[in-house]
Amino acid sequence: MERIGIAASKIAQGNLFLYNLFVVLIAFLFSLFLFFIAGASIILALIIIGYVVNSLSTDFGESWLLVVRFCMGVLTVVVVLFNFFAICRNFKIKLH
Repeated sequence: MERIGIAASKIAQGNLFLYNLFVVLIAFLFSLFLFFIAGASIILALIIIGYVVNSLSTDFGESWLLVVRFCMGVLTVVVVLFNFFAICRNFKIKLH
């Protein structure tokens, strides 16, 4: 989380508005990248589990969609919370 602030300060070069903008942008892009990588691995794992379960029992049906939605929803909540904490930790306000 602290590396976001270091990278944003090097890019902004002292401009507080640009610093905060780059903190939000870097945190958003990193969380989007993390969501796609983690989401792809979760989907791949669920596909493999689905093939194993469906080969043992043919009556599993529509509940896989509910499992995928639940897993991706939990992943979304976790990524959003980490992104929010990273932005809050690195956001700077100029006090007079």
